[in-house]
Amino acid sequence: MSLTDKAIERIRELIRTGALPPGSKLPPEPELAAQLGLSRNLAREAVKALAVARVLEVRRGDGTYVTSLEPSLLLEGLGGAVELLQSDSAALLDLMEVRRLLEPVATALAATRICDDQLAEVKQHLDAMRAARDDVEQLNAHDAAFHRAVVSATGNETLLTLLEGISGRTLRARIWRGLVDDQAAGRTLAEHEAIFEALSTRDATLSQAAALMHVSHTEQWLREHLRSTAPAG
Repeated sequence: MSLTDKAIERIRELIRTGALPPGSKLPPEPELAAQLGLSRNLAREAVKALAVARVLEVRRGDGTYVTSLEPSLLLEGLGGAVELLQSDSAALLDLMEVRRLLEPVATALAATRICDDQLAEVKQHLDAMRAARDDVEQLNAHDAAFHRAVVSATGNETLLTLLEGISGRTLRARIWRGLVDDQAAGRTLAEHEAIFEALSTRDATLSQAAALMHVSHTEQWLREHLRSTAPAG
């Protein structure tokens, strides 16, 4: 571990132990360096690194503060990183695989926690998908909202942020599927209806199976389509 990494770890330890709670202001640089037993240069580099990671916020002319540490803030960079990978077919397939690993389990968890109001919201998005059946982009926008409402019902903000960063960035591939596969809309609606029906019964196993079937079909189609359009070599 480098000296900078050790400096970062010491500041993180202060945050973990509550010595520097969310929203608190760090001591001035000389005081922070002395408190940590570090040089001012090392303390400065550690603060810069933690600011990039959204753990700290440097306010010009005011000081450095611990952020809210909310998952949506700390994982905000994930979406941007995923966005950069979308033109890479292998990376896109990796994202679809991660979505298949996470989303069915999240849907099962949602089935055990979803309340009537949340279920009604999921149904609203399903109804909107039916109405937008002939508009690929609108259909997929409501599709994304449907899944967000389902995962939101878990009450797990970290899980929601992770899946937003992953599945939200596969939206372009799903729109692509809708444009080149004239049967996609009907299958997508049927699969979402199965997920909704399973959630309505609060059956975690059935909800997980329905979500797994849906995500797996999308992933399988993408793999086959990329294989068929790959240049011969």
